[in-house]
Amino acid sequence: MAVPLFNLAPDMTVSKLCLGTMTFGEQNTVPQSFQLLDKAFDSGINFFDSAEMYPVPQRAETQGRSEEYFGRWMRSRKISRERVIFATKVSGPSGQMTWIRNGPESLDTLNITEAIDNSLLRLQSDYIDLYQIHWPDRYVPMFGETEYDPTQNFSSVSIDEQLSALARAIDAGKIRYIGLSNETPYGLMKFLHVAECGSGYPRIVSVQNSYNLLCRTFDSGMAECCHHERVSLLAYSPLAMGILSGKYLSLDGCPADARLNLFRGRYVEGESRYNLSNGLVRKTTELYLDIAANYGIDPVSLAIAFVLRHPLVASAVFGATKPWQLEEVLDGCRVELIPEIVAEIDRVHSAFPNPCP
Repeated sequence: MAVPLFNLAPDMTVSKLCLGTMTFGEQNTVPQSFQLLDKAFDSGINFFDSAEMYPVPQRAETQGRSEEYFGRWMRSRKISRERVIFATKVSGPSGQMTWIRNGPESLDTLNITEAIDNSLLRLQSDYIDLYQIHWPDRYVPMFGETEYDPTQNFSSVSIDEQLSALARAIDAGKIRYIGLSNETPYGLMKFLHVAECGSGYPRIVSVQNSYNLLCRTFDSGMAECCHHERVSLLAYSPLAMGILSGKYLSLDGCPADARLNLFRGRYVEGESRYNLSNGLVRKTTELYLDIAANYGIDPVSLAIAFVLRHPLVASAVFGATKPWQLEEVLDGCRVELIPEIVAEIDRVHSAFPNPCP
């Protein structure tokens, strides 16, 4: 069965599976990255996602390698540019990555323009298909935080300035479309409102937020916005950083090179959300694994099929470090969840909602 396709924009059709590249340059060498890209592309995946800060865990020595490796792969395989859809992201204000424009400090015009130009240099490409704001230039609860704290607000760059910088990049032919990531319903609607009121500002076409069996917060507020405003979800972490594969709960112990083991204590963004010491995360995962076992479905297929059945999901953005992991995800496209399975999933969700928000 071929990987299904989705029209993300009038002249941009993407595969419903998107290979994330954030392991390229850290967990994956150049040959290993090329092997994964070859297999993905030959299997019908034309959509690839990256970010200027990748690979993770982020550090100065490796920053930008994921984009660089993808560009090297395209040139090495002589793949014409129009055959792939490449998405990448500009880092929002951080203060922790001083090697990226001193923080980065903000998402002002200078930072956005420099980030786009640097990504294009690493890719050795004339344009980026989908350019995303990795996280907002304002305070929002993220990566496991759920409570909004007004006292944490800080001075931020206006959405008008951000859209103006992105509009100039589109006019220059550097990017085709824009999207958001780790965004809230408020943020999405503000970007859409400013674009409508502005002169020639681009419209958001996608939001890349976490969505999986352990995190369905998208459905509480953001789904309504996306439905009415015709904005698609790029669902990242469909396997909850590998937890839904069951490997971290296996009796013989999880492989040492699994990300949450390999980078323990070094990957705060992931560990804060996918906390295996949380009994609720473990219990809920076990219940989903039981559903997969009872119906004779691989846990990875169950997780991927669940995400792909969502009517607002344009593509599931997944990561893989080994070819067999990629094959497991591809198998998820061949699974159609019957109503009885969906009902069991919903019963678990009702009892234990969103343990990994």
